[in-house]
Amino acid sequence: MALRLVQVNFKARDDAALGRFWAGALGYGMSSEGPGVTNLEPEGIAWPDPDGFYVDLVKVPDPETVRYRVRLDLATTSPEHQAELVARLRKLGATPADAERGDGPWVVLADPEGNVFRVLEPREAHRDTGPIAAVVVGCADPRALAAFWGEAVGWAVHEAGDERAVLRSSRGVGPFLEFARQESGAGPVRSRIHIDLIPSRGQEQAAEVARLLKLGARPADVGQGEVSWVVLADPEGNEFCVLGPGSSPSA
Repeated sequence: MALRLVQVNFKARDDAALGRFWAGALGYGMSSEGPGVTNLEPEGIAWPDPDGFYVDLVKVPDPETVRYRVRLDLATTSPEHQAELVARLRKLGATPADAERGDGPWVVLADPEGNVFRVLEPREAHRDTGPIAAVVVGCADPRALAAFWGEAVGWAVHEAGDERAVLRSSRGVGPFLEFARQESGAGPVRSRIHIDLIPSRGQEQAAEVARLLKLGARPADVGQGEVSWVVLADPEGNEFCVLGPGSSPSA
């Protein structure tokens, strides 16, 4: 498969401050390729190492207030680790959050700019994901959206149901990609977090974009102007970027 899920991208009011929070939360290194862009990467792994999963934070004038369509779930290795991580995140600036909490042994928090995430209880499936257990996308039809994304990135379906569907790289590295049923609200849904994909070495960005359009993606205009990446939306309208083979992680 010629595309790889390489990172999540946050819109931020203050990319450096939010970057410091997430670097501390994940144990990632922090750098900047230019004003208004903060790059986070696992220690000892440089972009775009295929074993790395990255986080970008890009400053925008005023991120819109939105329903939380995409979130991160963080992994823990023991009840003690979960408690320690929650305490550390609180010291870094996280606050308790009840948004769509549901019932479970996880802890729901919000980062300093209000992005909701969960600190999960220990799970055997997450022992080798790294600090990010899953990227979770809210949607109306988890089964159908997982089918699209499975074809898009060539990931195996681990679970598929009406309420939840889960994908994982066949290489067994990095976070899971999860689709969770979420009731739609009134008006358009925009997210402050999106997924970035990158073509494998030697693959053409244009060919991959054409393939995704045939699978059911559609072009998206978010005011990006002339850029090296292509912005698309999946069949439920979740925007994502397809980077060029030589792109930096600032899309």
